[in-house]
Amino acid sequence: MSSTLFEKSHSGRRGINIPKQVVADAPSLDGSLLRSAKAELPELSEFDVVRHFTRLSNKNFSIDSNFYPLGSCTMKYNPKVQERVGGLDGLANLHPHHITNNKTSLVQGALKSLKVLENYLTEITGMKAFTLTPQAGAHGEMTGVMMIGAYHKKKGNNKRYVIVPDSSHGTNPATAAMVDYDVITVKSNKDGSMDLESFKEAMNDEVAAVMMTVPNTLGLFNPAIKEICDIAHSYDALMYYDGANMNAIMGVIRPGDIGFDVIHLNLHKTFATPHGGGGPGAGPVGVGERLMEFLPDLTVDFTEEKGYFFGEVSKNSIGKISPFFGNYLVLVRALVYMQTLGREGMINASRKAVLNANYILSKLKDHFDAPFKNYCMHECVLSAESLTKEHGVRAMDIAKYLLDFGLHAPTVYFPLIVKESIMIEPTETENIDTIDFFCQKMIDAVELAKSNSEAFKNLPLTLPISRPDETKAARSLNIRWQA
Repeated sequence: MSSTLFEKSHSGRRGINIPKQVVADAPSLDGSLLRSAKAELPELSEFDVVRHFTRLSNKNFSIDSNFYPLGSCTMKYNPKVQERVGGLDGLANLHPHHITNNKTSLVQGALKSLKVLENYLTEITGMKAFTLTPQAGAHGEMTGVMMIGAYHKKKGNNKRYVIVPDSSHGTNPATAAMVDYDVITVKSNKDGSMDLESFKEAMNDEVAAVMMTVPNTLGLFNPAIKEICDIAHSYDALMYYDGANMNAIMGVIRPGDIGFDVIHLNLHKTFATPHGGGGPGAGPVGVGERLMEFLPDLTVDFTEEKGYFFGEVSKNSIGKISPFFGNYLVLVRALVYMQTLGREGMINASRKAVLNANYILSKLKDHFDAPFKNYCMHECVLSAESLTKEHGVRAMDIAKYLLDFGLHAPTVYFPLIVKESIMIEPTETENIDTIDFFCQKMIDAVELAKSNSEAFKNLPLTLPISRPDETKAARSLNIRWQA
């Protein structure tokens, strides 16, 4: 390249050569802002950098390499076809402004994918319409409860309370409180379902909604669910379905048919899109007839004349709840998953998830406490309470033990209504060899607890850090790297 076109920076510092016209037009800088010595930057070859980051990636614990029996938080394998489609240039490089401005002719394919996904979700759930913009399950919860509030406000209802079972996800009472409702908690019965008689006593004309996770966090389906919906509706209270556990029933039953008025779905869980690292997520919200006029903006409509376009926003809409159109590529991945499986495939996935969970329960219920011995759905809950009382080994100790064998720990100490709880969800994607290996290690942990409970104090042994003190870590957080 000709030396007359480029020259070194006017500061005299070593670095990138800058075109003359850029130097001429650049604003002058205060001398105190200029570097007096060359930056001490590492000089590494591409090979060194690639090898460094490859080593780091091998230290990651991922669903592609290990088993995640993480109860109440579905962590199943993400098929690679979803990644390939999600990475297509026309999707991955679509600028958010293209999908929210008035130039809809440029994004007909993207808008069609959203409309098709909405149609699939309404069919799967039995709802009338969906908003796809919420970016996570909790975000969807807030959207749903805000619509419930708008419904009661329009009718002039004096509603102050939201009912939740004591087995609910923690986001349920938190969301209700954030939308300015007081929370009434209803206890579970001996079978693990929300106690029907206690629920009837709690219901009154000031209850705005009943929020339920179905199946619940004990992995159990409430046989009185239809009656609960009917009772709530008799008080003009709405039924909210926390769809985080939809992995147990997708394609098998539809919440809308039972009587639920609003539902959020965690697409990044049930429909197998990436879930790790805290996101990205998607929490679409479906509504029945009562709530359609309160949906947020950015809905997609279609006519033969106009093609796909953004529909008119109702005057009673709760407004914008997300910038642009949520996490669009998570929605694309969920759509690919649905189209890959089809109706029968989704039914089969639900049945396999339930089968795997019950297989684990049958193998472990004689080694741990099993507070609910009846059949579970997609996850089961065990307890280490007897181990704790007799040998001093807690649920957390069992979790640490499993880490030495390349197994992610199950959820422990949740749900809160089970002492020393261990919640296990295998999902439908794990094979019997993996599940048998996990069950054997759980049994081995019990045998070790009985023979040498002191051994648990130092576990895990194979990880690069010593056993952390969770209480100290929470109270004296130190995130600086220590070799």
